Amino acid sequence: MKTLLVIVIGFLPSLFSLWLMRKSQARTRLQFRQVAITTTRRRIQQNNISDLSDRYYLEGVGYLIGDISCRYNARSGYIRCAVNPEGPCEGCRYYQSSGATIDKNFQ
Repeated sequence: MKTLLVIVIGFLPSLFSLWLMRKSQARTRLQFRQVAITTTRRRIQQNNISDLSDRYYLEGVGYLIGDISCRYNARSGYIRCAVNPEGPCEGCRYYQSSGATIDKNFQ
């Protein structure tokens, strides 16, 4: 009987540790899911909010946001530029012409 009690007491710390590890893993998985869902929602909202008059279609690249003649333009459909990502481009104090021009016609 005493031997069985010693064995059970010997296994208790490892069982407790295993229980804590599983609980921590479940919490981490839940946090990753929440971040993924939140990030996806935010990305969808950003795409809906962007002003269509500020988007340009560039052949072979796709839609770009902002004034792409600016040196700091990200040349991306998701972010406007490196120094002023939320815009607007008009009157931006960081504007520097890169010499690039684009036709502003949507196709």
